This record gives sequence, C-alpha cells and structure tokens, in this order.
Amino acid sequence: MLQKILIANRGEIAVRVIRAAREMGIATVAVYSELDRNALHVRLADEAYALGGQTAAESYLNTEAILDAIRESGADAVHPGYGFFSENADFARAITELGVAWIGPPPEAIDEMGDKVSSRLAAERGGAPIVPGTTEFAQGPDEIRDFGNSHGWPVCIKAAFGGGGRGMKVVNSADEVDDAMASAQREAKSFFGRDEVYVERYLTWPRHVEVQLVGDQHGNCVWVSTRDCSAQRRHQKLIEEAPAPGLPDGVEEAMGEAAVKAAKAVGYYNAGTVEFIYQDGEFFFLEMNTRLQVEHPVTEVITGIDLVEWQIRVAAGEALPMTQEQVRARQDGHAIEIRINAEDPAEGKFLPSPGPISKLVAPDGFGVRFDSGYESGDEISQYYDNLVGKLIVWGRDRDVAIRRTLRALEELVVEGVATTIPADIAILEHPDFVAVEHSTKWVEQTLDLTGVTATPAAPADDDAEPLVERSTTVEVNGKRFAVKMWVPETVGVAAAPAKAKKKRAASGAGGSAAGSGQVAVPMQGTIVKVLVEVGQEVTTGQGVVVLEAMKMENQINADKDGTIAEIKVSPGDTVGGGDVVVVIE
Repeated sequence: MLQKILIANRGEIAVRVIRAAREMGIATVAVYSELDRNALHVRLADEAYALGGQTAAESYLNTEAILDAIRESGADAVHPGYGFFSENADFARAITELGVAWIGPPPEAIDEMGDKVSSRLAAERGGAPIVPGTTEFAQGPDEIRDFGNSHGWPVCIKAAFGGGGRGMKVVNSADEVDDAMASAQREAKSFFGRDEVYVERYLTWPRHVEVQLVGDQHGNCVWVSTRDCSAQRRHQKLIEEAPAPGLPDGVEEAMGEAAVKAAKAVGYYNAGTVEFIYQDGEFFFLEMNTRLQVEHPVTEVITGIDLVEWQIRVAAGEALPMTQEQVRARQDGHAIEIRINAEDPAEGKFLPSPGPISKLVAPDGFGVRFDSGYESGDEISQYYDNLVGKLIVWGRDRDVAIRRTLRALEELVVEGVATTIPADIAILEHPDFVAVEHSTKWVEQTLDLTGVTATPAAPADDDAEPLVERSTTVEVNGKRFAVKMWVPETVGVAAAPAKAKKKRAASGAGGSAAGSGQVAVPMQGTIVKVLVEVGQEVTTGQGVVVLEAMKMENQINADKDGTIAEIKVSPGDTVGGGDVVVVIE
C-alpha cells in the first residue's frame, strides 16, 4: 500500500482525498499558492509545501514547483484531483519518471482519451456512436466555418484537452466564429494549459448522461452507475443525479457497456467517466474524462463505494474488489448533488461572486452529506474555480431525494458571497425537472429566473486587518533558520508598510447605473480583451471588454448608445466589482 500521497490540487477535491487517505492510514501532503496559504486542505494535511504565486499558472500549474514538493516531501504517490493537471499526460509521465505512483490512468490513455479528438476515434473502435464532428484539431476559423456550412448551424467549438464546459463555445453563425474560437482558446489555455480546439455538431435539446467506471491494472473494468447532469448553465453543471432517471429499458445497460468498451480500447485503468448525450432514444459518445469527476459522490452514496479509496488501491496495484454483477447489485435509491457556486444567479446571468465567506454552516440529517474546501472565514478567490461546496443527498427514490435536497438547501447557510442556491431551488421545484423533461439547454432557454438573485448576506468586514509578510530569524535547538511569517499589519516587527488598497472608481455594488455611460464591471476579475477604441460609436448591449473571473470569460456590454470617450483598462489589468472600465458619452 502507498505510504504518502501528495495532492496536486486545492479546495474541495484536495480535502476529499486527504480524508480518504487518512482513513486508510496514509500520510498526506498538500501544496498551496500564496492565496491558499491558510486554506482548509493545507490545514488538514500532514505536511504542506508552498508553490508560490497567485494564479493557477504560477502555482497549481507550475510543474517544477510541484515536482520539487514531491522530492522534498518524499511522497510515493500523487493524486491530481480534477482540473489543473488531472488530464495532462506529460505531467503524469513526469510523476512516474520520479518513481512515484500516479493515482490516475496510464499517460497513454490520457493522451488518447484526454484529447477529445482522438477519444472519438477510440470510442468508434469500441463500438460507441459519436456526434458528427472533426477528428483533427481545428487549424483556423475558416475550417470551422466550412464545417458549419456543411453540417448546419449551430456548431460547438470545444477545448480538445479540457472538460467541464471550460473552453466551450456555441456558434450560431459563420460571423461569430472568429471571436468564439479565440475565446475558447483563451479559456482552454488558462484552465488546462493547452489551447487546441475542435468542432462538432451541436444537438438542440439533449440530455447529458454519463457513466462512472473504474478499471484496474489486471484488465478488469466495471461501470458503477449512470448520472444525469443536464441541469447546466454555460455548459457547466449545476445539479447532478444518480442513477440517470427516465431512460427507456436497456439504455442504461447499453451506455454502461459502451463506456467499458471505449475504456478497454485504450487500456484504461483507475477512475474515469464516459459522457454521452441522449436525445430521442439515442445516445452518442461525447468525451471521456480521464479523472475523478466533481459529481462522483452521487455514485458513491447509491452504491456505498468509496471511489477515492478504489483509486488509491488500483494505483497500488490491487485488483478491483467487485465484479460487474456485484457492483450493480449494490445500487440502491437515488442521489442528487447540488454544486454550491459563488455566483449570483442574477436572473439567469450567473455572475461570479468572489470574496470572503463570513459564515458557512452545512446542513445535516438523514441522507445528507456536504463536501467543501472552505470554512467560515475562508475566501473564494477570483483566480480559481468558484465551487464553495457540494451538497449530496440520498433518498429511497427520486421524489424523496428532491424533497430532502430542498430541505437541506433551506438549512445551508453561506454568508459573505452570493451563491447559486436560489437558482438550485427554482430548478428542483420546477415541474419540468420533476418530470425529467429538462435538457442541457433548459436552464438558459426555458427556466424563468426573473427576480431570482442572491445578495451576499452579512459581508465580511472590509476594515479587517490584512495579513502581511514578515521575515525574521529564529533559533531551534541551537540552529538558526530564516523564516517568513504572515501576521497582522500592526504586529511590531520591522518591515516595509503594507501596500494601500486600490481605490475603486465606483462602489462595489456590481454594475453601472442604467444608461449612465459609466460602464462598470459587476465582479472582481482580469481584463483579457478590450473590444472598442476611443472615438468608436457603440450601441446599447454591444460588448466593450471581456472580463475573466473564476476561469470564465464574461462580456461587459455598453449601457447606452454613444461614443467611447475613455477606456480605463488594458488587457491584463485586475479590476474590482464596481470599477468603471469604459466611459461612453
């Protein structure tokens, strides 16, 4: 069995792995950025190593810094979690070249299945039907226009080495291709470190159904459950449930068998998920996520199988403890997972809401589980994913699970940041969701979120004294050490004064006054593109800048007709909620 696992991740998934390892008697090592110095995963781990930097690129995507932490800690295994390097074959190879176990699939399988283009070819070898699309990376906008003109619009540009809706753009006409491709590539590069994209046909009203599977290094592979993940916005999931409800007889088994065949076609082992889209009684292979999924707990609670434990045992060379028949026999009841994201539903706009969590109280009771990487007092950073936590609820059937989830959501307290809870409740209470008549387009095209907003309750005290870095020398058992400390600014250690906070050009209320011409950003983030020039005529609703917040791009639009009089920002600038970025006269 493995002795010490380094978790090359942060937040909820790092906490999840630390807890599973501890139950198995395995030591854990956390890594952290400057912003995560006091994060929950750092506090829980047996050891923790600084990566430096703030952004993902400077820290959790810094290969050499992570490799140094592995060497220093003496870890004999690495768990990548999800996101970041979890589907990066080069990183997996770098780990194994150190003689360290990779708690994931073989790099060759990541190469083939992690690349959404070659995975389609592998799925075909395994006999799974695929959505019409390209089998090579898109070389430019013209190639995508040709595909759309031949197969019909809309089409979907997708990150070849991504998932979770990141780097995915729906294109409705040839005129939109250039901007959509550039945006997809920027998001993909920011979140996955690679910007290759491909294109496929975009189905108009599909459900998103996926299959959780686990394989071992002895040739065994089982599918554990299906999950329905159709309640989405911006191609990112809000609510997941297991098993997938409302499928005709035989479809679930056919999906499971197709998933296993696709995995075996690339010699897959460890945990993975094969995603399908389902429409009108047919299902098509969408992609394979060569990692543990965010929504894995719903599979766990209906089967009683700890998927992280299975991952660790498979990485240690053990065989799967159950056959396919034994796994299927364990399935009981229905489970629902709610992703609690730091976003204001904002009547359907879903605006990121980074900031400190002044209070977090998890719900409790029979069949209720809450997985989170945060506690009261922790902060949601604009540089990372906005997942506050996951509410997972079990019921003896789907109706009970829905009612219990609603009860748990009413008990859940999150203050200091806005969350998606009001939208989650609206979804669960809607007759379409109850009747399983929703699709991946339903939240954005059908669900009426008029009046559904979330105002951060009891915001944290902005005057709270910040921590600043101090350097000093300490002596331990006669040996001197130079150390860094993060202490309140007024602590009496000689050092340069902390930098003053940046003054905002407007209040942090989140937006400009209607028609004022003072175009303000509604959230903290980074400007990635300026879409206008001084002197340019614009109309109401026309994009003026693109803001990246929590790894998602948001277009900020003009609030009135007029002429651009001033542009206050440039690409790369960091702005706060309420900052004026463009002035229109």
